[in-house]
Amino acid sequence: MDLIPQARLVRTEGGSVELGSRVRLEAGAGAEGAARWMRTVLAPALGVDFDADADGPAVRLAVDPDLGPEAYRLTVTPDGVRLTGGDAQGVFWGTQTVRQLLAPAAYRRAPSPGAAPWTLPVCDIADRPRFHWRGFMLDVARHFMPKDGVLRHLDLMAAHKLNVLHLHLTDDQGWRPEITRYPRLTEVGAWRHRTKVGLKESPLWDERPHGGYYTQDDLREIVAYAGSRHITVVPEIDIPGHSQAAIAAYPELGNSDVVDTAALPVLDHWGVNPNVLAPTEATLRFYEGVLTELLDIFPGTFVHIGGDECPKEQWRASPTAQARIAELGVRDEDGLQSALIRHFDRWLADRGRRLIGWDEILEGGLAPGAAVSSWQGYAGGVAAAKAGHDVVMCPQSQVYLDWRQAPGADEPVPIAHVRTLEDVYRFEPVPAELTAAEAEHVIGTQANVWTEVLDSPRAVDYAVYPRLAALAEVAWSPLPPPAERDWAGFEARMRTHYARLDALGVEYRPPGGPRPWQRRPGVLGRPSEGPPPIV
Repeated sequence: MDLIPQARLVRTEGGSVELGSRVRLEAGAGAEGAARWMRTVLAPALGVDFDADADGPAVRLAVDPDLGPEAYRLTVTPDGVRLTGGDAQGVFWGTQTVRQLLAPAAYRRAPSPGAAPWTLPVCDIADRPRFHWRGFMLDVARHFMPKDGVLRHLDLMAAHKLNVLHLHLTDDQGWRPEITRYPRLTEVGAWRHRTKVGLKESPLWDERPHGGYYTQDDLREIVAYAGSRHITVVPEIDIPGHSQAAIAAYPELGNSDVVDTAALPVLDHWGVNPNVLAPTEATLRFYEGVLTELLDIFPGTFVHIGGDECPKEQWRASPTAQARIAELGVRDEDGLQSALIRHFDRWLADRGRRLIGWDEILEGGLAPGAAVSSWQGYAGGVAAAKAGHDVVMCPQSQVYLDWRQAPGADEPVPIAHVRTLEDVYRFEPVPAELTAAEAEHVIGTQANVWTEVLDSPRAVDYAVYPRLAALAEVAWSPLPPPAERDWAGFEARMRTHYARLDALGVEYRPPGGPRPWQRRPGVLGRPSEGPPPIV
């Protein structure tokens, strides 16, 4: 059976169970959410009525805490299906396995006329995830993705047993969450006049205004939809770099003693940007206001504060910033950034939350309770884990899904080094140099997709899939060391999985290369030759 991610223990005994048009569905305490998903999503695809009074094979859902968090046991016999989870999450992940045991057409929204009867193989499966944090970072700041697109990606994540959506909500090129006390953040900061097509090497521009934002009701809907699929949404609000959209809306947030911040627009091109936040008490109060509203919307433990790619030139030239360095008694501009991150670490901790940021937050000293998203390589994550901090491993050389997938000229807007499906499948999140105790601080892994050159849902699909399926298996399954992994077996299982993605309408990159409409001839990228450095 072609399960992705691969289950820990699978026993098959031959034979199958045919589902009729009416199937008895019984849900014990804690399994009601999984039963609701089966009735609202799986039943329409199958054309099956999950009826509590039906005769014949039954589907029985239950919770047994002895199995452990997110674990499940699935048994299919001629009498029907018994699915027991260690908790509600485990039951739900088990229903995703049930869906994979069916034909790929189970991923459609309505049954095909004349389809063969639905059957499940007689089997026994015991499974649980390797990591608690199995994530996908979606950048909706560079190119806005309407709400329905985000909900669709949550469905795709659930189908792959991924459970953390890291939502990159703000950047130089756009501010996406509504903040009622600061209306100009979306009135001004959510829109740019035009957009660079490709990277800076490209001479092309899209002269249409671009933008959009999520109302707070939109965000609550996204969070609730994710929660019904046992996915936590982690919001990212960039501080102190990548903030020109906020400065365009409220110029007093920038270093106005160095540059004319009132003249700064929402940025229309890409790259590391020198216009960063002023390190003042007023800025701190402003972002405390932003976060106060967001904490009411996002109930998860973690809040991402960014902290990456913050050039310090303006702070070096700013009398205000230099006075702030002296006032705080820190050594330099790196220490100043560290002080800002520490402030929000304490502020979030006082409200029962935890700060997580990109690995640059290690510079100048890491806040005591902070966790690290290690993106520049393994080194930041290794340093953080050795110092006792939790880490999410997402090194760009391994799991940046905007990087190109093949060396050919047909790859659309080729970015950086080639990262194939096999490369992602052989990614190992836990560095060998960590001790067992240090490795416990690697709480998970995620793949990141940045959307500078991904300007449509179709382009995002092409970049993300099928590679996110490989990351899902890395995050869930207890795989052997990278060189020993069964790539041929995974590739064979993917042949069935492609049919599932087809049924879901995902415009993934085919194994043989892009389809004609997936190419972007004439749009320059920035390819790098050879394998990427693994640091």
